[in-house]
Amino acid sequence: MKSRQKGITLFGFIFIILIVGFFAYMAMKLWPPYYHYMGVQKAMQEISQEDLTGKSRDQIRRDFMFKLSFQYADDQFGPDTVRFEQSNGATTMHVAYDKRVHFLYNIDFLLHFDKTVPLTGSVE
Repeated sequence: MKSRQKGITLFGFIFIILIVGFFAYMAMKLWPPYYHYMGVQKAMQEISQEDLTGKSRDQIRRDFMFKLSFQYADDQFGPDTVRFEQSNGATTMHVAYDKRVHFLYNIDFLLHFDKTVPLTGSVE
């Protein structure tokens, strides 16, 4: 009678656990910056849906930073992060920033986030 064992060995199981653990650790490191970016996107959408007639760019920037504080996403933004661009009579708000996430030893992830939304109303 020939019997054959089926299944995974202890070495194979440990190898699979290491691979799954590696990718789980990577996901844990990368999730917070992407969650932060989702908050930035939400704040930008809220600003783009408001009528901004008569508001200055500084007032819009202040409103944007105020909305970011509700998203717990205001720690990455300096004065050059939020830009306003004028083309063909329309104004757009452009947010671009980089986030460096430490991974292991001397390995870092560099994430680049970039989003542009049109603004309604006549911005001064």
